[in-house]
Amino acid sequence: MLDAIRRFVTGRITPQQEEHVGRTTPSVQLAACALLLELAHADSEFTLEEQRHIEGALIRHFGLDEATAAELLELAEAERSRSVDHFQFTRLIADQYDLGQKMVLAELMWGVILADGKLADHEAHLVRKMAHMLELKPGYLAEARRAVAGPGQTGLS
Repeated sequence: MLDAIRRFVTGRITPQQEEHVGRTTPSVQLAACALLLELAHADSEFTLEEQRHIEGALIRHFGLDEATAAELLELAEAERSRSVDHFQFTRLIADQYDLGQKMVLAELMWGVILADGKLADHEAHLVRKMAHMLELKPGYLAEARRAVAGPGQTGLS
């Protein structure tokens, strides 16, 4: 598995993708994807809507093609399932993302949680915990939720 991650990090990002993602490194992409997957699995049900949301986010926000996004998703799932906690992922992101990038990630996190139309208490708790570890203040997290759900909406159908 380590070799697969190493190959992804060193060989799958093209120069055009590097320009698109700016200073975001593939290891940060792996960490962000792992956090999104952790949220998707938080309610013990990884739905097709959640998977599609994550895949679309990887393609849009990291400028990846579908094959590379699928590979990143697979590698991040393996890393997520082996990790003991979220610290290794949140620390890397907190160190490398600026506030704007963290806000975009927070919106993606809420998008994953709300993709299936249900919000479990432990999902809300987990996203707050991750936001704290990412050094995002609660107001920013609430703003990200409103951006995803729309004004005056709870984000649930």
